[in-house]
Amino acid sequence: MTMKKNVGIIFLLSLLNLSLMAQQRTDEEVVRVVADNILAQPVTQFVGVDDGVVYNNTKEIPEGRDVKFKSPLTEWHYSNGVLDMAMIKLGEYLNEPKYVDYARHHVAFGFDNYTYFKERFRNDRNHWHWPFGQLWNTKELDDCGAMGAAVIEVYQLGKKQEYLDYIHTAAKHIMEGQDRLEDGTLSRTFPRDMTVWADDAYMATSFLTRMGKFTGEQRYFDEAAKQLIQMDNYLWDGSKGLYYHCYYADLDRNGVAYWGRANGWITISLADLIEAMPADHPDRVELIEMLEKQIVGASRWQNANGMWNQLLDKSDSYDESSITAMYIYGIAKAINNGWIDPSYASIARAGWKTLKETQITSDGKFKNVCVGTGISNDLPFYFNRPVGDNEKHGLGLIINTAIEIMKLNSKK
Repeated sequence: MTMKKNVGIIFLLSLLNLSLMAQQRTDEEVVRVVADNILAQPVTQFVGVDDGVVYNNTKEIPEGRDVKFKSPLTEWHYSNGVLDMAMIKLGEYLNEPKYVDYARHHVAFGFDNYTYFKERFRNDRNHWHWPFGQLWNTKELDDCGAMGAAVIEVYQLGKKQEYLDYIHTAAKHIMEGQDRLEDGTLSRTFPRDMTVWADDAYMATSFLTRMGKFTGEQRYFDEAAKQLIQMDNYLWDGSKGLYYHCYYADLDRNGVAYWGRANGWITISLADLIEAMPADHPDRVELIEMLEKQIVGASRWQNANGMWNQLLDKSDSYDESSITAMYIYGIAKAINNGWIDPSYASIARAGWKTLKETQITSDGKFKNVCVGTGISNDLPFYFNRPVGDNEKHGLGLIINTAIEIMKLNSKK
C-alpha cells in the first residue's frame, strides 16, 4: 500500500472517529462545552484600537486613548442580554454557579465602567462605537430590551439600586418612549420610518415578559401580548406559514424576505410570554394558537437534514443554525409545558440531532450562525449575509435550546 493511500485511510478514519465522538456526546456534555468556551473568553477587558494594549478597567486607560472590547461578548448588545439570561438559566438548571456568575460579572462590569465613556462621548449619535454606549443611550429597543431583561434577572441575584434605576429607565422607554404606529404597534425610524420588524417582538417582549413577572403588574403582560398579536396581523403570511421580516407602514406592504432568525424571535417571544403570564390571562389561549400555527408552518419548511434555511422558503440559501435552534426551542418548550401535542417532538429532535452532531465543535463553537442583519428591499442581501466564527447572536440561543431539549428528553 502506498504512502498516499495510507494517509488517505488515516484521514478518513479520523473523520469517522470525530463523527462518532459527536454522536456519543450527551446533551449535557454538549451544552457544557459551549458554555465553558464562553467562560474562556475575556469579558472584562478593553484593548487599545491602535496599539493593542489590554486594559482591565477604565482607570488604566490613558487620556485620549481609543479602546474597544477585547471580546464582542463584553458588549451591551441585545445578543449579550440573551446570553446572560441563558447562562443564568443553565447555571440554575445544572446547579453550576460559574455560569450564573458569568452574567453577574458581565452586568457588573458594564455598570462599573460605563461612566468613563459617557462623560467623553455624551453627544455622539454613533454611540455603538463606544464601549457600553447602549447602556446610557436608549434610542431603540435594541439598546435596552434584552439587556434590560438580563439586568432584571441579575438584579434578583443581588439587589443594587443602580440596576433597579436602569430597569425603570428601560421600562419607561419601551412603554412610553419607543416609536409606534397609530394603533400602538412598536416601530422603527431607521433605516425607514414607520417600519415594523419581527425582531422587535423579542426586543420588546423579552423585557416586558420579565418585567411582568418581576413586578406582578399585568400591564406588562398585556403590552407584550398586544405587541405579538398586532405584529402577527402585520407580518404573518398564512399561505406560507411564515412571517415576513418587516412591514412598511407608509407603503402598506411587507418586505421581501421570510428571514429565518426574524421568525425565530417571534417563536421565542411567544413561548417565553406564555410560560410567564398568568394562566387566566385573556390573551393566553390566542397566543398558544399563534405559537402552534407557527410551529405547523415551520415544519413544512424543515430540510431533510433537520435544519432550516437562512431564507426559510429558499432552498438555495444556506442552512442556518440560529433559526434551527430557535424553532427547536419553541417546539420543545411548548411540549414541555403541555401546550401542544407531544407528536411535534420529532420535528425538534430531528433538528437537534443535526445541531448536536454537526454544528457544535469539539471545543464548543456554534457554527453557521448569520451575523447581525438589518432589513433590505432585495433578497441577495439576505442570501449573502455571512456567518461568523462562533457568532455572538447564536450563543445564548443554543444554550436555551439545549436546556429545553434536556427537559424534553427527560420525559422519554
